[in-house]
This record gives sequence, C-alpha cells and structure tokens, in this order.
Amino acid sequence: MEVVAVIDFETTGLSPAQGDRATEIAVVILQDGQVVDRYQSLMNAGVRIPAYIQELTGISAAMVRAAPPVAQVMREVADFVGDVPLVAHNAAFDGKFWDAELARINRTRRQEFACSLLLSRRLLPQAPSHKLGALVEFAGLPVAGCYHRALADAEMAASLLLRLEEELRDRYKVREVSHALLRKIQGVPKAKLAQCLDSHQAVRQA
Repeated sequence: MEVVAVIDFETTGLSPAQGDRATEIAVVILQDGQVVDRYQSLMNAGVRIPAYIQELTGISAAMVRAAPPVAQVMREVADFVGDVPLVAHNAAFDGKFWDAELARINRTRRQEFACSLLLSRRLLPQAPSHKLGALVEFAGLPVAGCYHRALADAEMAASLLLRLEEELRDRYKVREVSHALLRKIQGVPKAKLAQCLDSHQAVRQA
C-alpha cells in the first residue's frame, strides 16, 4: 500500500455542528507496513470539556489550558499530513472534525478518507463488535496505550489497517492493496465484496 496517514481525534463531543471542538489529535504515518512517523498534540480551543468526556478520555481541563492553541496545532498537523491519503476508525466522526477544524484556519482537505470501521465490517464480519477495542482484542493486536487517547487509538487503528490488508492478501489473494481499493471496498454491500474483489483482480490482470 502507498503511504497513508492514520488519524484520531479526541473531542468535547460528537458533532462540530453542535459546537463541539477537538482537544487532541494524533497521526501515524504508515509506509510499507511500518510506522515511519508520528504527530501528537493536545490543543486548546477555549471551550469547556464536559465532565464525562474528561472521565472517558483522561484529558482534563487543566491539560487543555496548558496546550497550544488549536489553530497552531491544526496548521502543524495539516502540514505534517500534506496530501497523504487519510485513514480513521469511524472516519465519519474524525473526518467531520478534521474538516471543521481545518475550515477555522481557512484550509480544506485535499484527500479522501478510508474507514477501518467500515472495512472491518466487510473483512472481519465474524468479530463480535467493530469498535476499535473489540477488534484489537479479536485480532490479537497489541494494545498501544489507553483507549480514548489519540496516539494510542491511532496506533491501534494503524495495526488494524495492516491486519485488514493481510486479510485481503491471504483470504482474497489481492496482491496490491491501495487506498483507492479500500475506499471501494468500504462502499460495497457485504454480499458483493467477493464480486468487487474479483472485478478488481480482473482489471489488474488485464
């Protein structure tokens, strides 16, 4: 697979449209099956963090008050990622915050997201749950740290992505896994996965 950037946000809530903001971001760069670079930072958006979010993430109001301004962090992380294709576990969530926080610094996303949550539903349908923690346990992946901290979750999502790539190679005999193929897989119904991969292989061999 080409170089990809696996990202994870911690936030004050579920929706930037409702005024929720980012409190932490991490990015793990994967190349040739290896983590080659990382970025992580708390960020201060000047908003209150609900008590239940502080309890869930372990990110306190004091920690965020001491963190760099969100605009500074987003400029740094956007430059760090550049045009590298993006991956997140539940990209519908992280993508909303990525776009919203970039918009606040007058930038826009230039690349698409692949979603390891959607991919796991298609490639690991036997898993009891497709939450990140459950998949890490099911697949026997290393626990990189505390769940609901951005770097640990990004590291574990990266490990999961490599496991899904392995599944494509071993079970479905896909020789070259690309970000574009992952996006195609996540968009097809489970019942049509084999047909999608057969079509991909036929095009590759033509």
